Amino acid sequence: MCKVVSLFLPSWPIDRLRRQMGSTAPPPAEPLVLSGRDGAARAIQAADLHARRLGLHPGLPIAQARARIPGLHVLDADPKADHAALAQLAAWCLKRYSPVVALDPPDGLWIDATGAGHLFGGDRAMLDDLVRRLDRSGIAARAAMADTPGAAHALARHGYQQVTIADRQVKEALGVLPIAALRLPVDLVLALRKLGFTQIGDLARTARAPLALRFGPLIGRRLDQMFGHEPEPFEPVAPTELVRVERVFAEPIGAPETLQRQIGLLADALCATLRHRALGARRLDLLFHRVDAVVSGIRIGTVAPSQDPCHLARLLAGRLETIDPGFGVERMTLTASLAEPVILRQASSLAAEALPEITSLIDTLANRLGAVRLYRVAPIESDLPERAVAKVAALAPAQTASWPALLLRPIRLLAAPEPVDALAALPDHPPRWFVWRGIRREVVRADGPERVFGEWWQADAERHSVRDYFQVEDQMGARLWLFRSGDGQDPATGSMRWYLHGLFA
Repeated sequence: MCKVVSLFLPSWPIDRLRRQMGSTAPPPAEPLVLSGRDGAARAIQAADLHARRLGLHPGLPIAQARARIPGLHVLDADPKADHAALAQLAAWCLKRYSPVVALDPPDGLWIDATGAGHLFGGDRAMLDDLVRRLDRSGIAARAAMADTPGAAHALARHGYQQVTIADRQVKEALGVLPIAALRLPVDLVLALRKLGFTQIGDLARTARAPLALRFGPLIGRRLDQMFGHEPEPFEPVAPTELVRVERVFAEPIGAPETLQRQIGLLADALCATLRHRALGARRLDLLFHRVDAVVSGIRIGTVAPSQDPCHLARLLAGRLETIDPGFGVERMTLTASLAEPVILRQASSLAAEALPEITSLIDTLANRLGAVRLYRVAPIESDLPERAVAKVAALAPAQTASWPALLLRPIRLLAAPEPVDALAALPDHPPRWFVWRGIRREVVRADGPERVFGEWWQADAERHSVRDYFQVEDQMGARLWLFRSGDGQDPATGSMRWYLHGLFA
């Protein structure tokens, strides 16, 4: 299913100018408008929220605006700078969110989010992240996701929420929106309102032939595009500074084996360019341009800069099943949307044994699992079990610490020790029975105690603390790891309560 995001920036010219001016910009509490030429007179081209609340709107002559609000801040509009900044924002979205991003001037972007939401923990999490990051940068934003660009565009600009994801009742939600949400010319909207059409549902329930006879085919086309009866392709942005290769086919292709072969050729060409620039790919975007002008994309990432065409082609081919070639693909482009310098290291022939290469495995797992963060478990110099391990990056350097080889530790350590009710003879006997999670367990075998002292350099409360660990086996054969807080004699060493900390089997 196609997922299209419409990003709407309601105050884009104002927000862009404030970011550019920095501390020299007028205070946000004071109204600000941008002026431009409307024939021979100067008129408002854009107004911030405060100015709109005071009744200033685009098209109002500047002279009337100054007469209404003395001391009004008026700056010159710069549409070319606004468009250039919008292109830069599209390039940022392309690098972070999706391989297919297109301009929707003058104040919006299209984002093809098909297959991209899982990288952020879901579609709503991705949209929330997008809107939140823009808000931190001082840019007001609204976003909507739907199956078609027309529906997403309407919900982003005329919906009731800042972040909207179309559900099963999308047709009913679109039907109550104003007819201006159809992206019709202003004069056409005014003419339809004179005839009593105020909502999209009114037009959708009206016969097409009379509307087309009087107003032309645009109304029917916009309705079909909104409800998915007619495709609406858009041209994605392609920043010139990125490493990019392309293959154009004389005849459309669509067979999986043919697409996979072309992916290999693209990866070879891209890696040759990367090696020439001493760069390695960290993120690749593969776009499929279909004969019906629909663009689909695949995005993969690597944990380290890579110049290996076989490895990159294998990762791309693993996501090929998410692409629908339709009636055929006429062009394929492969872009390194994120590339980093490659640090070459001299391999030593004196090494007794080469370390295993796990980069390929990590890349494969990361691209399959999406938002799940991969990590390794590294030993930490600590006697307390919960402090003796730490999560490190998958390719982090080897740690100098190591676990003692003679101490047995459970294969599963609980996130936090869980209290249990137990009966045991003091000071150093294992429990005879204990109750864990509502189940009474009889202890048939036990080994211990293993005494672990607190770490006084971590906290003063651990200066005298003691734990006595026991490995026990219950009547069902389960082997568990329990400890008593305290040495069984001195109350200052602990509460004498029992806890379960891990499971051996």
